[in-house]
Amino acid sequence: MKKIVLTGGGTAGHVTPNIALMPSLVEAGYEIEYIGSYNGIEKQLIEAENVKYHGISSGKLRRYLSAKNISDIFRVLKGIVQANRQLRKIKPDVVFSKGGFVSVPVVLAAGHRHIPVIIHESDMTPGLANRIAMKKATAICCNFPETVKYLPEGKAHLTGSPIRQELLKGSKEAGRKLCGFNEEKPIVLVVGGSTGAKHVNEAIYDILPELLENYQVCHLCGKGKKESKYETLPGYRQFEYISEEMKDLFAMADIVVSRAGANAICELLALKKPNLLIPLSAKASRGDQILNAKSFKEHGYSLVLDEDDLIKDDKIQGALLLEQINKLYENREEFIKTMGESKQADSISTIIELIKKYSK
Repeated sequence: MKKIVLTGGGTAGHVTPNIALMPSLVEAGYEIEYIGSYNGIEKQLIEAENVKYHGISSGKLRRYLSAKNISDIFRVLKGIVQANRQLRKIKPDVVFSKGGFVSVPVVLAAGHRHIPVIIHESDMTPGLANRIAMKKATAICCNFPETVKYLPEGKAHLTGSPIRQELLKGSKEAGRKLCGFNEEKPIVLVVGGSTGAKHVNEAIYDILPELLENYQVCHLCGKGKKESKYETLPGYRQFEYISEEMKDLFAMADIVVSRAGANAICELLALKKPNLLIPLSAKASRGDQILNAKSFKEHGYSLVLDEDDLIKDDKIQGALLLEQINKLYENREEFIKTMGESKQADSISTIIELIKKYSK
């Protein structure tokens, strides 16, 4: 039996594609182990899959000046030593990295030990972690055709993004039961990502009374971001984070309001869910979600509302959000039809073949 080490973390988006690959990896005869941070979200998600997990030190890769940049250099160096030690013990045939800051020590250690490394970039342009990692990569998978030009010649493989197959098997009835919803009003699912989305949350709260006149709302608001004063509103249910039941929430949703992380939007496309994307502002990111959303808008898969338009002069533009949600619902069938015509294939089989090819 061959061995593979998976890595990636910091947000659920750097973990769920790895989880999506696991059943096919087992079927292909691979023994799986995972290297992530000590207490990141990846630890919780991977241990729930009964996969052997190894925690290492990691430092955040920042694009701005901070005193922590200095101390985090030593955390990364410590992480490289720890990852090297784990790889020496595990002796994997290949490493697959989904990115995030914790993946950098693992990829660098694998390169040092001459272990083949395959990395995956979901966004339109490579993130900082993957820009560092790609120097040691044997192959680089990407999600958008536009990304190939940013990758080293000869290493790029257009694969798409792995989608958790269980998401396609959700139950509307189970979702409604979980939320206490009925069949009388359509359902809006609001997804802010695993850590939540402060401005999206605030905007939803701002229009909640008007929204609940015509819709039921399931709101994934992020860890520590639940607002108890809204708990008893009829037709409204909030969760900090959902994992296993996510398939049921997607199944019951008529429309979705979401951030524009690459994994999230690929799931929406696979599920053919009409969606309003609110990409993370360039003020708070490198702008990758803006590019992702632009691509999906141009293909006719999504409506897009820029966060800078949602928040103007520090004021929530709730009426604009409500207008876009109504527009999305009114035109939902058109979006479903366009997404149904997409030729974007699931990437799992393509990535598995690459892993087989490059396993030493």
